[in-house]
Amino acid sequence: MKKRIWCALAIVVSTGFPGVGMAHRLDEYLQATTIILEHDRVVFHVRLTPGVDVAEQVIGQIDRNGDMVLSPDEQTAYAKKIARNLSVSLNGKRTTLRFDGGAFPATTLLRAGTGVVELQFNLPMHMTAGHYRLTYTNAATEPDIVHLVNCLVPQDPAVHVTGQKRSQDQSVYRLDFTVMDGRPAPHPTQ
Repeated sequence: MKKRIWCALAIVVSTGFPGVGMAHRLDEYLQATTIILEHDRVVFHVRLTPGVDVAEQVIGQIDRNGDMVLSPDEQTAYAKKIARNLSVSLNGKRTTLRFDGGAFPATTLLRAGTGVVELQFNLPMHMTAGHYRLTYTNAATEPDIVHLVNCLVPQDPAVHVTGQKRSQDQSVYRLDFTVMDGRPAPHPTQ
C-alpha cells in the first residue's frame, strides 16, 4: 500500500501540476505588461485578467449600458481609461503612447476568470546608437490590482537590455538598454 502511494506521488510530482502556472488569485485584477523593444518602436502589450471575485466590477466599468455586450465604443472607451493610467518617459522626457488595438473576450469568460482583455500600445521612434532609460508607470490604484511587467529579449541584435528595476508592487518599471551602431555586442565576460 505504501509503495502505491509513493508511486502515485512520484507521478504527480514528475508530471507537474497542470494549470497551476496559469492560475491567479480569484480576488485580484492582474494587469501584466510585456515590453518589446524594436529599432523603430517600443511595444507595450497589456493583458488584463480579472479574477472571478472582481470580474463583475470590471465588466461594469467596460459595459457602460449594462447589456452584457462589450461594444466597440465601450471597448475603445475602456482602452482609453487604461491608457490614462499608463505613463512612459524615455531618457527623462515624458512621451505619449499610441493605442494600437485590442481584443476583448465575451463577458461570460471574464465572469469565469478566464477572459483576458488584450491591449497594445506603442511608442513610435527611430533609435540611434546610444544608451536609453525607459520608465513605465501603471498608476491604476484600485486595491484589487496586481501589476506585473517585464521586457522580452530584443530580437534586433543591435538592441541590448542592460538593466531592469521594478518597484515592490511592479507599478513602476525602469528599463535600461543600449542600441548598438551595427557592430557585434560585446561578450558579457569581456
